[in-house]
Amino acid sequence: MTENQTWVTEFILLGFPLSLRIQMLLSGLFSLLYVFTLLGNGAILGLIWLDSRLHTPMYFFLSHLAIVDISYASNNVPKMLTNLGLNKRKTISFVLCTMQTFLYMAFAHTECLILVMMSYDRYVAICHPLQYSVIMRWGVCTVLAVTSWACGQKGVLALVHVVLILRLPFCGPHEINHFFCEILSVLKLACADTWLNQVVIFAASVFILVGPLCLVLVSYSRILAAILRIQSGEGRRKAFSTCSSHFCVVGLFFGSAIVMYMAPKSRHPEEQQKVLSLFYSLFNLMLNPLIYSLRNAEVNGALKRVLWKQRSK
Repeated sequence: MTENQTWVTEFILLGFPLSLRIQMLLSGLFSLLYVFTLLGNGAILGLIWLDSRLHTPMYFFLSHLAIVDISYASNNVPKMLTNLGLNKRKTISFVLCTMQTFLYMAFAHTECLILVMMSYDRYVAICHPLQYSVIMRWGVCTVLAVTSWACGQKGVLALVHVVLILRLPFCGPHEINHFFCEILSVLKLACADTWLNQVVIFAASVFILVGPLCLVLVSYSRILAAILRIQSGEGRRKAFSTCSSHFCVVGLFFGSAIVMYMAPKSRHPEEQQKVLSLFYSLFNLMLNPLIYSLRNAEVNGALKRVLWKQRSK
């Protein structure tokens, strides 16, 4: 293999091969959704910071989820919006593409772990309420949050994916049929056997998707059993309302990711995979603050208190 065949300086992101008018409409729509994602998650962070009643472990983990969602969206969406706009040169350098892939995997891993921590917090709150303040003390919460970030951002799995990509030769064409450097789309451009990469991706999906999802399901099966034992109808309603919001977020994130990376690829053509990627790279992240705010009386109460303070000034 010659040197000019193995070294790639840039890729072309094909994005959505649609007419210019539709691309401009999508650019406006996705820009609006991106702004909503930033504002919604930013509002969650602001409310938790400003309202002392939200200074609890549950909202401590929710604030970390909001930070992950903002970072996750900002890694992929701005480049997609640039390519959907008037930019005719839809290229990305090999270095930036590799970095985008690494951050994409790292933030995904972090989000999975944060969701597990949130489910554990709800399990302790409902199944062991008398011991909650002891088990979920601030030192423990801090360790759990730092561990989630450390395992995601400096984790071995994301680094292994990148190292395995770097060893592959890319002989051309250099057109990625996606709106960002999604790992499966990048691998299709390699002119070498990617069997090892595929095996590692599947193994990582089992470890970082199926494993945490099983932990979440175990927590929520016990939570459901505990809720059904609550005598008070109001108590059952409050507990179920709080947990159902988190379970909706878990279902949307893990469901779309598992379909994307573990379902047989023959059932999901490339265009369908792009839509799935768009769903958990943008729509999920925009829906998270809406789900938590619309179905959470404490968040709504905090918002009213903050707005009332602003009016009183």
